[in-house]
Amino acid sequence: MEKQEFEVIIIGGSYSGLSAAMSLGRAIRKTLIIDSNQPCNRQTPHSHNFITQDGFSPAQIAKAAKDQVSVYPTIQFMEDAVVSAIGEDFNFTVTTASGLQISAKKLLFATGVADQLADIPGLSSCWGISVIHCPYCHGYEYKDQPMGILSNDENTVDFSKLISNWNKDLRVFTNGTPKFSAAQQQEISASKVTVIEKPIAGIEHVAGQLTGIRFLDGTLEKIDALYTRPPFVQHCLVPAEMGCELDKRGYILTDDFKKTTIPGVYAAGDNTSPMRSVANAVAAGSIAGAMLNHELIMA
Repeated sequence: MEKQEFEVIIIGGSYSGLSAAMSLGRAIRKTLIIDSNQPCNRQTPHSHNFITQDGFSPAQIAKAAKDQVSVYPTIQFMEDAVVSAIGEDFNFTVTTASGLQISAKKLLFATGVADQLADIPGLSSCWGISVIHCPYCHGYEYKDQPMGILSNDENTVDFSKLISNWNKDLRVFTNGTPKFSAAQQQEISASKVTVIEKPIAGIEHVAGQLTGIRFLDGTLEKIDALYTRPPFVQHCLVPAEMGCELDKRGYILTDDFKKTTIPGVYAAGDNTSPMRSVANAVAAGSIAGAMLNHELIMA
């Protein structure tokens, strides 16, 4: 493998990477997918809002995708992590954590993001199960149940209004003094959403299924699930180290065809967009794969 050369190396083998690989495999492009097998939704029991796959687990969808991509003989897989990439368009070299150096004409980063969850006991154990981020992905399953939102910034008003579409028994947990304005707090309250400012001691749950929020004063607020939108960092730092520009939110900057600001380097999926869903990742990967093939044809 050390001496092999590929037309495209895809870093990240989840939905966006596999979707791009499908396009490239069908275009008969010699492609390598390098993946560390640590998807961010590995705890999530069911995926939703992806037509034809609604209700399947993320692992089931990924396995079916990989099985279908594997049919194309020009596609290869490697379980590893890319730690660096150097070179220029049509002459890139990536180095993996295991020490391999592999060449490619083009690169696609489908590496996702790493969520920075608040340091609250129990929160990470429930993440993707009953601590959720997207009502379109999970809101229907928790509709009309007592819900919470862990949020304390200027986006809390919009977030609480959004979730009110699914849940009327709703409260906002700020985990301390609110950082949004008094006017914003009044706007939240006007939507019949309760704001609870008490510091949180921990999340009580059974095998990831939330049962309540325990506060430092010992009281318990019973809810069935909790929304939160944690900050994130890029899961893979290599694109930024290569010079790929990030936007002010921290996403890799791409054009409509998934090209980054570095010629020959593409990016697709959660690392480029706040629209985090399997469906959006698949769509982005399909575009990236087609455009990579187009560049190779036109060279």
